[in-house]
Amino acid sequence: MIDETTSAARSEDQRPDASGDGAMIRIVIADDHPIFRDGLRKLLALEDDFEIIAEAKDGKEVLDIVEQMEPDILLLDLKMPGLDGLTALQRLQTTKAKTKVIVLTASEDKNQFVQAMKFGTQGIVLKQTATDLLIKSIRKVHAGEIWLDSHTTAAVMRQFANPVEPPPVGRDRERSPLSQREREIVSLVAQGYKNKEMAEKMFISEQTVKNHLHNIFDKLGVSDRLELALYAIHKNLHQG
Repeated sequence: MIDETTSAARSEDQRPDASGDGAMIRIVIADDHPIFRDGLRKLLALEDDFEIIAEAKDGKEVLDIVEQMEPDILLLDLKMPGLDGLTALQRLQTTKAKTKVIVLTASEDKNQFVQAMKFGTQGIVLKQTATDLLIKSIRKVHAGEIWLDSHTTAAVMRQFANPVEPPPVGRDRERSPLSQREREIVSLVAQGYKNKEMAEKMFISEQTVKNHLHNIFDKLGVSDRLELALYAIHKNLHQG
């Protein structure tokens, strides 16, 4: 059974959206703890551009709700009875749902974060995060960005700190527009190396590193190191 709840109607001039078009951000909360769901719903309902359209207590309900209601944002707990959050997220990948998923979890298991990123989540927020950052993450993800807080980013980046291997013979080399040297740069960025450290490690000048980064940003359409690292995760560049 789907537990639905809708916030009170608001006039159009009270519905500012991050994108500026005045549309409401339709949100579903998925968590197996009723008290947590209730508290979060009340907090988010205070935002003029948020509308909590449904709640789910397990992964099966999540799949039903997303199919029936097509929310903009799904706030998804990973540890739920029956069908867990990761499995639900994986199954959502096989659907045509346009819902953007933010994993909202108390777990600090970096392996789960990595799996969630592989399964297409657009954001990971720890439950101990300040409410204003959760609110900001919802608006950012709704606008098409990826959201990881600093602790989560560090954990995910460490998990992807393995050296990038060249693609095997016969694999489609056009999958990535990057050269092997550029892929090495991406790997070092994911490990947290600075330009000077990369230059020393690769026996090249710091200016050459900057040139490589400029070319990489250009080719991939990213604007900074964090975007580059997250792009690498989503596109599996770390795997060659």
